[in-house]
Amino acid sequence: MDHRFESVNEVRDKLASVDYLADDAIAGIVHLSDRLEKPILIEGPAGTGKTQLAKSVAEMTGAKLIRLQCYEGLDEAKALYEWNYKKQLLRIQADRSGDSDWAELEDDIFSEEFLLTRPLLEAIRAEEPVVLLIDEVDRVEIETEALLLEILSEYQVSIPELGTVTAKQIPLVFLTSNNTRELSEALKRRALYMYLDYPELEREREIVLTKVPDISENLADQIARIVRSVRDLDLRKAPSVSETIDWARTLVLLGVEHVDAKTATETANILLKYRSDIEKAIKEFAQSEETFAPVEG
Repeated sequence: MDHRFESVNEVRDKLASVDYLADDAIAGIVHLSDRLEKPILIEGPAGTGKTQLAKSVAEMTGAKLIRLQCYEGLDEAKALYEWNYKKQLLRIQADRSGDSDWAELEDDIFSEEFLLTRPLLEAIRAEEPVVLLIDEVDRVEIETEALLLEILSEYQVSIPELGTVTAKQIPLVFLTSNNTRELSEALKRRALYMYLDYPELEREREIVLTKVPDISENLADQIARIVRSVRDLDLRKAPSVSETIDWARTLVLLGVEHVDAKTATETANILLKYRSDIEKAIKEFAQSEETFAPVEG
């Protein structure tokens, strides 16, 4: 089988070409997923780049991104396939005066024409390269998780009326979890595991420099340090990487060259989304002179 990537370095470089800054651990697990044909289960706090990694891999490989957004109550009909019952009923009604017997009619209404393909079946049936993103898998019930497990183990789907559909190409599969519940051991055994935390100070600084045009290195460095100090607070929701980028873009638009406590207070609503978190951050801004000290050099 042809592999998508020749080396870990190639994965890292290609991700960088689509503005996703990956370390060797991230690039390595993507490389292994391709070689071992196994899904990647990515756990970690919301906003650390789990979903973006799958999107970036699809972009850098030119693959089609198929996304299954998980939620409580997601079932087989919404995740895998279902029959177009209204269209089937119309077909039956149209044949009331016809000569077809039930066997012929049944074969007709349970044919491809009446099949509604959902993300999992779409990914299995695809002939072109696919990246399958199963987002927030921790939101589904155990029964739906078992369905995912069966499909991702064999990369095939059994449709009673049509037979077994086997993947013509093995998709790159990413499952993300925000740790709202513990996933089954069976699912974890069948996937490569990665915990994606908030980036280290230097990496977040590089992300800001990459994503925000015209920002100075000093301002990017200060933003990364301030965000890091805010995440250390007891918050309802820590700032995500995307919110860090939004804050950086806001400061650039405002013409800010150096963030002081007043500026941070006035723009805290860009970084934080809960009133209690904003109040805690503003209190921290007022008390911490070191946070806003000019960057040397």
